[in-house]
Amino acid sequence: VQRTASLRSPMSRPSTPCFTRVMSGGFVYILTNRRDGVLYIGVTNDLVRRVFEHREGVVKGFSKTHGLKLLVYYEQHDDIRLAIQREKTVKHWPRAWKVRLINGFNREWDDLYPSLI
Repeated sequence: VQRTASLRSPMSRPSTPCFTRVMSGGFVYILTNRRDGVLYIGVTNDLVRRVFEHREGVVKGFSKTHGLKLLVYYEQHDDIRLAIQREKTVKHWPRAWKVRLINGFNREWDDLYPSLI
């Protein structure tokens, strides 16, 4: 029996992963301060928790500065990576497209957060 030394560097990755990381789903959401007001588009893996944080002003930033507490739109994705890509896409849309998206989902711009909890 002939044995050969491994040519793999100690720093190289194994050919088969030892474990598989499971990616969970995610949400893209839009907050506002009033109908036809300022819009904030975000992404999260826990919509209820994240909207609660916005409403309570837990995190400093754009949404807190502008008082964005009304959840007027959201969509769910099976893979967080798809949600992140969708968020980036929608953020680059013209405002009229974003408003059309909200109107198609929530014509009255009702706060959807109470329906989640």
